[in-house]
Amino acid sequence: MLNPLRPAMARIFTPVGAILARTPITANTVTLIGTIGVAGGGLGLFPIGELFPGALTCTIFVLLDMLDGTLARIKGTTGTWGAFFDSTMDRIADAGIFSGLVIWFFRGGHNPLLGGVSLFCLVAGLLVSYAKARAQGLGLRCDVGLVERPERMLISLIAVGVSGLGVPYILNVGLWALAAGSAYTFWQRVRAVYLETKETRGTEETRGTEGAKADPGG
Repeated sequence: MLNPLRPAMARIFTPVGAILARTPITANTVTLIGTIGVAGGGLGLFPIGELFPGALTCTIFVLLDMLDGTLARIKGTTGTWGAFFDSTMDRIADAGIFSGLVIWFFRGGHNPLLGGVSLFCLVAGLLVSYAKARAQGLGLRCDVGLVERPERMLISLIAVGVSGLGVPYILNVGLWALAAGSAYTFWQRVRAVYLETKETRGTEETRGTEGAKADPGG
C-alpha cells in the first residue's frame, strides 16, 4: 500500500546514506542499532504506560533502520547475508513493539481484550512475513499484500503515539484495523501462492498428457 512512496523515501534517505557511507559504519550495524532501539522502546516504555515516548522512540529507530538498504547500495555491500539479517532483525523489532503492548494491556492497561488483539497482530504479522519468505524460497513471487511491514509500523505507532497524547479510542480502532488488515493480507498471500501453484500444476499436467500422446509406448 505504501510502495508508491518508496522512490520519495529513497530520495530523502540517500543524502544521509551518502554521509554515513564515508564512515566505518556498515549497513548491518545500522540494522542492529535500529532493532535494539525499536525493541528497547517497545519493551522498555510500553509496559509502564509511556505510550507516546515509546512510540516516538520506536519511530526514530524505525526510520534509522530504513537507512540500512540505502547505505548498503551506496557502499556496494548488498548481498544475501545482509538481506537475511535485515529480515530477521525486523521480526525481533516487531516482537518488541507488540510484546510491550501485550504486557501493558494485561497489566497496567487493564484491557485483556486489546491485549489479545495485540497478540493477534504480532502473530499475524509474523505469518504474513513467513508466507512471503516461504513462497520466495519455493521460487514463487508472492508480492501481494494490503498491509505489509511499513503499513503495520505506521498504523501501530501512530495509534499508540496519538493514544499516549490522550486521544480516546484511537488505539482501539488502530489495533482492530491492523488485526483485520493483517489477517486479510495473510489470506491474500496464501491465495496467491495457491493460484500460482495451481497454474503450475495445470501446466505440468498438460505437458504430461501431451508427452503421453506423443510417446504411446512400445
